[in-house]
Amino acid sequence: MLSPTEPAPARNPIPQVNFELDDFDADEERSFDFYCQVAVHEDMLVPLAEHHSGPHSFYVLFDRTATWGHPGKPQLLAVRLQRDFEKKTFAFERAALPLPAMAQSWLIQRGCPHEAIGLDPELGPPPADEATRALEKRLADYGDRYAMGYSYTCDDPDDMVTVVALRALDERAPSPYRVVVEEVDTDAWTHTLREGGFDTKETALQWCEDRLTGEASPLPPVRPSAAAIPPAGVAKPLAPRPAGRSR
Repeated sequence: MLSPTEPAPARNPIPQVNFELDDFDADEERSFDFYCQVAVHEDMLVPLAEHHSGPHSFYVLFDRTATWGHPGKPQLLAVRLQRDFEKKTFAFERAALPLPAMAQSWLIQRGCPHEAIGLDPELGPPPADEATRALEKRLADYGDRYAMGYSYTCDDPDDMVTVVALRALDERAPSPYRVVVEEVDTDAWTHTLREGGFDTKETALQWCEDRLTGEASPLPPVRPSAAAIPPAGVAKPLAPRPAGRSR
């Protein structure tokens, strides 16, 4: 800790995203949709990762406005752009997601090379251990194996946690429901990611609710026979959704 007489270390400015679409406004309706869905808070979007290849651009963005929105909403935005340089038009896709690895997975499924969308190590707390790095890699690599049904992001400095409930798309998979939990250690400024396996959506969602109220038991292990089936993904919703705590 610095003493009151020591100067604070210089801080690097927070990078800002540049979608490079100034000349691509021939399609007014699409430009308006992009503004409403993505660029309305462009100055509050922090590029955690981005990749550009010809007409294609891929972004993992942290939305700093999300903390003031609906409690628990995802704070990451994955964006894919495809430009038509001759017509001066563009197409886009976007998805709000709770974890950076899930945003990476969404982009990889849409043509972004895995090795090209690595997160900026200067932005956000780094992984605390190898288990976290391994699980994040599986989430990024195998995003089509599981569907996301529920998530809640709590950015309370005393308990920064994100819980995500997933469902196996293969109905024969052991531990058909998974819960992935990211916790941030604000003192060490690192994060951990862990997973647990559940037999029913009710028990998976109940564990999420218990974790958000501070009453959760340890995560049950994923069945050994399912170890080769990586968790991850974004797709159809689960129901019902438990009510998370407010910030």
